[in-house]
Amino acid sequence: MLVLGACSSNPLAGLNPFDGLSPFGESEEEANRGTIGFIQGFLGGVVVDEPRAALIGRDILSSGGSAADVAVAVSFALSVTKPSSASLGGGGICVVHDVENNVTETLDFLPREPSSISPSAIQPVAVPGTIRGLAVLHAKYGKLSWAQLVTPTETLARFGNRISRSFAFDLLRIPPAAMADPEFRKVFGRGKGGGIVREGDFHKQLDLSAVLGRLRARGAGDFYTGLMGRQFVAAVARAGGALDIKDLRSYKPVWRSTLKVPYFRNVTFHFPMMPGPSGVLAGQIMGMLIEDNKWDGYSLAERSHLLAEISGRAYSARGRWLRSNGSTAAPESLVSEDATERLIEGLQNDRHTPMPNARPGPAQTLGNNVGTSFVAVDREGSAVACALTLNNPFGVGRIARGMGIILAGLPAPLGRGLDSLGLMLGINNLHNIFYYGAAGTGSTAVPGVLAGVAISMALPASGESLETALEAKRVFNSGDPDVTYFEQGLAGGVFSKLEKMGHRLKPTSGMGLVNAIYCSTGVPNREGMSCTIRTDPRGFGLASGAE
Repeated sequence: MLVLGACSSNPLAGLNPFDGLSPFGESEEEANRGTIGFIQGFLGGVVVDEPRAALIGRDILSSGGSAADVAVAVSFALSVTKPSSASLGGGGICVVHDVENNVTETLDFLPREPSSISPSAIQPVAVPGTIRGLAVLHAKYGKLSWAQLVTPTETLARFGNRISRSFAFDLLRIPPAAMADPEFRKVFGRGKGGGIVREGDFHKQLDLSAVLGRLRARGAGDFYTGLMGRQFVAAVARAGGALDIKDLRSYKPVWRSTLKVPYFRNVTFHFPMMPGPSGVLAGQIMGMLIEDNKWDGYSLAERSHLLAEISGRAYSARGRWLRSNGSTAAPESLVSEDATERLIEGLQNDRHTPMPNARPGPAQTLGNNVGTSFVAVDREGSAVACALTLNNPFGVGRIARGMGIILAGLPAPLGRGLDSLGLMLGINNLHNIFYYGAAGTGSTAVPGVLAGVAISMALPASGESLETALEAKRVFNSGDPDVTYFEQGLAGGVFSKLEKMGHRLKPTSGMGLVNAIYCSTGVPNREGMSCTIRTDPRGFGLASGAE
């Protein structure tokens, strides 16, 4: 885990930031916005699974960009520094809070299934949503110019960067289809007989830099309706896929409301309204944890038991509301107080209750290395939490020839793939204040893990820091089958107590990665702002912010 410049407890100490017209005392001319160093004092913060992308996000904050600007710039950067999950050929989902309008909403630009799949396609691919989704986010909430957000990544691809440990870790798990693709070996190879690039290798992506240059100059429209779109469709065909230009032209990101779970003191947790079960599951688990209302008084073993029981109840019930195509009817009602009360009914604090409708069977694999995530908040209090995906690690394992774009796989039925993407924001919408943001990927347990981290550090009497909450060993019940998974290193006393309570236990190597930002004073705050910004110690990301 890397951390840069965590925010001080009183970043504006000794200053009167409310002199003049600006509440933050900006003395620079507005014409200088977009220049690194334009913002002095508290910047906000950004936390990303991959370090170089996080540094680009921090530069955007320093330049006066909004949280939405950071999300756009970081997403583009990840397409170069972590393309295993964040290619321009993929898509994503974001929860966005805009402080100017006091609005919190979901932006869905996930890669989608094409209207028809050609029988001749060797490897069907999804319709990419990344570029148009980022353009829509920028158009609605951006402050900097589009070119200012694309240029850092274009430069990175053209002049090269070192392969990070985060991407190198993914490269160790390249699917066979990627190794069999000559274009993949050309883009990510070390030269004749040298194998695939490794951590620390200096790497350029010239084809991708040319695409980014055209996007910078011509905007997103050229990729969906112009010459670049036709070139992309042709490149997909050469890679063995099939994509109709009509599918590109008709692709539209979707703005939706969020799933809301009230907390206390007017704070509401917002979860994404998205295809698949992830948003509903995270909301239900958070709602049940709040409903139980005894977390502060529980021992570590009792907390682990509670997390397992509650996650199992949510997951075992999803068969009643999740449709075969991954859609959900009336998702708001599923996270209502009445719904969570029904789910938690009969929960025992000292023994495991068998999950209803759970089928006997072998334990499942939780590892689902799909996606990458980040969270950003600017000093005004706008915030964005996003998860990006190719629906499989490295998508279909093919690259659009001459463009350097890894192609996304088709979304799976019942939301599989999407169930490893989790997002949440904690906002006081009455007073328009940001308190908390988290994003996670990489495991079907992520919705439960997100809620567990949030409840561990959010309750005033729990005494846990965000860092402690992220480091804690995780426990999760899959519901169907009724198995309680635990991370290696779980305290022996906790393990034995869970066994005595009746849990069927199985160790697992991991339950995904969670990035989070917690601002105890809230943002904005006239008295000074204090934020903790942390990346998951299980990964290789970077948390960055400054006074």
